Amino acid sequence: MKRQVFAALATAALLATATGCGSGSPSEKGAGSAPDPKAMTGTVTVWLMNEAQTSWPELVQQVNDEFAAKYPKVQLKLSYQTWADKINNLDAALKDGNAPDVVELGNTETMKYILSGALAPVDRTSFDNSDAWIKGLVNTCSYQDKLYCVPYYAGARVGIYNAQMFQDATGSPEFPTTEEDLLSTLDKLQSKNKGNAGFSPVYLPGPYWYAAMSYVAAYDGAIARFDNGGRWHGTLHDPKSQQGIQHFVDLVKKYNKGDWKVNEANQATVLGRQKAAMIYGNGWEISTAIAPISGEPKLKDSLKVVGMPGPNGKPLPSFIGGSDLAITAKSQSAALAAEWIRMFTSTKSQQVLVNKDTLPNNLTQLAPLKDKATTAAAANAVPDAWFTPLAPGWGAIEKQNVLVTMLNDILKGKSVDEATKEADARIDQLINNPS
Repeated sequence: MKRQVFAALATAALLATATGCGSGSPSEKGAGSAPDPKAMTGTVTVWLMNEAQTSWPELVQQVNDEFAAKYPKVQLKLSYQTWADKINNLDAALKDGNAPDVVELGNTETMKYILSGALAPVDRTSFDNSDAWIKGLVNTCSYQDKLYCVPYYAGARVGIYNAQMFQDATGSPEFPTTEEDLLSTLDKLQSKNKGNAGFSPVYLPGPYWYAAMSYVAAYDGAIARFDNGGRWHGTLHDPKSQQGIQHFVDLVKKYNKGDWKVNEANQATVLGRQKAAMIYGNGWEISTAIAPISGEPKLKDSLKVVGMPGPNGKPLPSFIGGSDLAITAKSQSAALAAEWIRMFTSTKSQQVLVNKDTLPNNLTQLAPLKDKATTAAAANAVPDAWFTPLAPGWGAIEKQNVLVTMLNDILKGKSVDEATKEADARIDQLINNPS
C-alpha cells in the first residue's frame, strides 16, 4: 500500500550527473562489441514519491552517485511526487508523451498501468534477491506470467498504542493478546479518560476501508472473487464479508468519539495529541505522532507497535502495502532505467531501508526485522497479508470510493445488507473493465 502521505505540493528536484542527450543508446564502438558505460549518453527521468526525499534521502544520493560514476555522460532527472497528485500527473504525462522513464507506483496502482500497456516488462532474474521477493509485492507487478515492475518496499498495518495510557487504565503497559481482552481494556481506557473531551480508546475512522477489509478477511470474506466464467464479481454482500463489515462498524460506533466521516489521514496526529490510546496503522506513523508540530515528542518512549488481535482468536489479517518501481513502455532509455532500478533495489540499497525499520522487498532481509521490537509486528504480518483484487477495474473502484461510500452509508444509518448489495452492484459494473 502506498503510504498515506499527502503533501500540499510536489517538490521537484533535478539531479544531473552529467550533460548528455539522445535515447540512451551506447556510442558505436564497432560491431559485436559491448557498450562502454562511460561512453553511453542519454537521459533517465525518475519519479519517486516524497517519502524517498524525507525518509531516506541518503539512499537516493547513494544510488545517484553510483549511477553517475558508471554512466558519467547520462543525465539523471529526479522529481518527487505526492500521493495526492501523482496519478493525475502521470496520466497527463503519458497522454502528452512526456512520461518519466522510471515511476514509483503504490501497489494498488500498478494493475491499471499494466493493463493499459503503459509499463514495459522487466527481467526478474536481473535484480538482486528476486528469488526471495515478497510474494504479495510480486503479485502486484505480475500479469499473464510477465513481470511489469520491481518490488521496492513493503508495509503492513499494525496496532500502535500508548503504553503509559494502558498502564494508567489497567495497571499494565502490556498490550492484550486477544480481542476479547483488548475490548475490555478499551472500556477501561474510556472510563479512565472520561474527562478528556473527544478521547477515543481506539481511533478507528469510519471510512478507513483498509481496516474494514481486514475484518472482512478475518471472517474469510473478500471484496471480490474470480469466478469459473473468467470474470470478477463483488462479494461484500456474502454473509462472511458482512460479518466482518458489521464487526468493524460496531468498533467504530463504540470507540471512535470523533467525527465518523473523517478518514485515517491524520490518525497519527490524534494519537500524538493524546486524543486516542491507540490506532491501527503503519508503523512509520509513530514518527508523525512524536513530531513537534503534529504530535508530542515526549511520547517517544510510550508509543509501541504490536500485532493487532482479531476476532475468532486469530491475529487480524493485515493489508500488504508498499511500492513498486516500473519502466514506462515508451521510454527511450529503458536499459538505463532498468539499471537505475537495479541499483536502487540492490541488496546494499535495501539494507538502508532495513536500517530505518522500513520493510524491504525480500524475505531474506526481512527476517531480522521479525525479531526487532519496532518492526516485528509488521514484518511478521507481511508473508500472510491480504491484498486488493488483481482485477482490471480495481483502480476505478478505488478512485470512485466505492468502499468508502459503503462504509459512510452504513454509519449514516443504512443497513449493512443494503449497503453491501449496492457496493457489489457498483463493483460488478467496474471491476472487469480496465480503468
